[in-house]
Amino acid sequence: MSDTARFRLVLGLLGALTLALFFLSLTVGPAAVAFGDSIRALFSDKADTMALIMQEIRLPRAILGLMIGATLGLSGAALQGWLRNPLAEPALLGVSASASLGAVIAIYTGFSALFPLGLPLAALAGAVAAVLVVQAMAGLRGGALTVILAGIAVSSLASAMTALALNLSPNPFAALEIMFWMLGSLTDRSMTHVWLAGPFMLVGWVMLASLGRALDALTLGGDAAASMGVDRRRVQFLAVFGTAASVGAATAVAGVIGFVGLVVPHMLRPLVGARPSRLLPASALGGACVLLAADTLVRLIAPERDLKLGVLTAIVGAPFFLWLVYKTRRQML
Repeated sequence: MSDTARFRLVLGLLGALTLALFFLSLTVGPAAVAFGDSIRALFSDKADTMALIMQEIRLPRAILGLMIGATLGLSGAALQGWLRNPLAEPALLGVSASASLGAVIAIYTGFSALFPLGLPLAALAGAVAAVLVVQAMAGLRGGALTVILAGIAVSSLASAMTALALNLSPNPFAALEIMFWMLGSLTDRSMTHVWLAGPFMLVGWVMLASLGRALDALTLGGDAAASMGVDRRRVQFLAVFGTAASVGAATAVAGVIGFVGLVVPHMLRPLVGARPSRLLPASALGGACVLLAADTLVRLIAPERDLKLGVLTAIVGAPFFLWLVYKTRRQML
């Protein structure tokens, strides 16, 4: 089988799996309802309980799981291709930590209680501020290493300020709300969250997806890519701001969900080859599969305890990360 045929087969299988997991996410929950009844209620115009559950609770949750998973997988693949570093992930730019800080400030000040969309809007503002600071510190001529160092600095500062807010919180309930939000979850999300985050994610997807040819050229080295007409400053701009727009919006509505952007590209790279342009769409579909599956599992494992989505992805992703570090160290010896 040729590489192109295998790539198309992998994309087809991932697309089918994504669709299956999306419908599974729609039909799994504490309310034990048959699959056919769930689908009929999804398209029903009656204002009964089952229609309300499907249209106002399960549908937004499934859509956000699909969108956020695709965002994390796509951004992880794009950053690994741009930085040519297998350990790169969306959190590297400090966007997730800064979005969390914005949400923490909204909870700490009571803004989220006064305004229903105060928390996601504050998180989006934190993500925007982070990428502006990173880009300002790196400058137009700054290379990938400068961006990484700036991202680490911003992430460390945001994490420290979040810890300070927890430390100084006079209200234990506010501190508990902050902690639960930071664990990452899709529980109690509505279509309002979908419409709020959707445009930012779409812009980020377009920016990251346009990097395919440039990332392929960068695998030959920076000088070779420049000789092929690749503008490295444009690549940096699209990678940084595309990640910021999509991951910032994802974090704003769901909290911090780690390791998906790191694990998924590594799982799929052997299947699609070393070309980043092929890894981008595969990782988007793979990320959607992983997050939809994880969100379904948290409803099955402990439905009465509200197991957080970010906890489950960390439990699965952290051992993989340790294995990846060990493998990278052995390759360097």
